Amino acid sequence: MTLVVVPVRYPLTSNSAATLREAARIAEDRDAALTVLHVDLYQDSHNVTRIDLKRAVERELGPIDRARYVVRKGFLVEESILEEVAAEDADVVVIGSRQASRWRRTLRKVFSDPDIDEFLREKLDCEVVTVDT
Repeated sequence: MTLVVVPVRYPLTSNSAATLREAARIAEDRDAALTVLHVDLYQDSHNVTRIDLKRAVERELGPIDRARYVVRKGFLVEESILEEVAAEDADVVVIGSRQASRWRRTLRKVFSDPDIDEFLREKLDCEVVTVDT
């Protein structure tokens, strides 16, 4: 079965909600499962639970068939997202334009002018969809 992964902030921001809506649309169009991912940073933990995340998503979009809610603890958001997407062997990852710009800044420390979509496709071997938020 096809899997779409969408990283979001909790509580949901307007940008996260827009990215989530697009990911849900893509999952529905492709008859895919959807994993909604939140990274709860160790250094700024809000002790978010899967139930908290699920309730917030369902308040925004209503119940989603074949949705899975994941809260990962981590030090770096980008690294935790890459690990989850790779571990799940996702077919599609949907990120917001703000997420892409944060990854670009992070990778710029290592590479001169990184192409985020290309980097993610190379590292993850999946389709990357960037939502204009």
